[in-house]
Amino acid sequence: MKQLRFFSLLVALAVLLSACAGSGAQTEYAPAEENRLVIYTSHKEEVWRPIVKEFEARTGIWVDVISGGTNEILARVAEEAGNPQADLVFGGGVESLTAYRAYFSPYRCQDADRILSRYQTEDDLWAPFSALSVVLVYNKKFVEPGALTGWADLMKPEFKGRVAFADPTVSGSCFTGLMTMLRALSDGEGDPIRDFALQLDGTVLEGSGAILDAVADGSAWVGITLEETALKRISAGDPIAMVYPVEGTSCVPDGSAIISGAPHEENARLFLDFTVSGDTQSYLQQQLSRRCVRDDLPLPAGLTDLKKIPQVDYDIAWACSQRSTVLTSWAFYFGVEDQP
Repeated sequence: MKQLRFFSLLVALAVLLSACAGSGAQTEYAPAEENRLVIYTSHKEEVWRPIVKEFEARTGIWVDVISGGTNEILARVAEEAGNPQADLVFGGGVESLTAYRAYFSPYRCQDADRILSRYQTEDDLWAPFSALSVVLVYNKKFVEPGALTGWADLMKPEFKGRVAFADPTVSGSCFTGLMTMLRALSDGEGDPIRDFALQLDGTVLEGSGAILDAVADGSAWVGITLEETALKRISAGDPIAMVYPVEGTSCVPDGSAIISGAPHEENARLFLDFTVSGDTQSYLQQQLSRRCVRDDLPLPAGLTDLKKIPQVDYDIAWACSQRSTVLTSWAFYFGVEDQP
């Protein structure tokens, strides 16, 4: 008898839940359209998730995040022109964002006056998020200290087929790394892209996140990556050392840009304001090992002053103007079709 009463109770509960669902009782958990935001991001989850969660907590805005490679995301934005499915691109080198300028709506973020002049744009096409130095890394088990000091060393015979690098047609950070190398070696002879392609010996990784994995596990001995990624892996105990190239490096910001015709443009503006706010910029320096773009926050311990790091003359407008030519050359040497 007790079993019958228990079964009857379960049935009644099931009917009640079904009725509630049918009446739309669960719609209280779905945000109203004015409280939504859709973001395309090339950031790793460890970067975007805490920032998005804090933004949601402070504003009550429900954020949908769709991730992918920088160029993959930008191509999607272009395909959706006229009927945008997202509001904002969060992440990606600003030279890549500039190349797709026709698909973005300018906005001057709230704390624009606090952004360092070197990271500002006159037309407010994008807002910088963090400043990313390109560095070289090597596995300490296979490479002696001093054997890798700069870009030219990557071409040493012992490193052929042992260089970790991802496809710059997919990865925005690798495009920046490639352009930085071209700038640093511009006074040399020959074709640096061809020479580098030969040195890679057909080995190109699918994404920038795999570069540190390859160097750490020894499948590659050296690699081109970003300062913040290298510092994290070194702190985690990986057998990796980091080098600022003697010929010079770049410190190019990644950024965020509002998509033209964004369905939730006001919320996109709020998010841009949040990304350059003092709280967010302090967090990315202290917790993410990234350089902030503001002029009112001190440099944290562990980050070298940019004045002590050799810099190439990296011009964003130049990188943007050369993007198509460089990627076409890359496609030619690696037999890749349909380049952006």
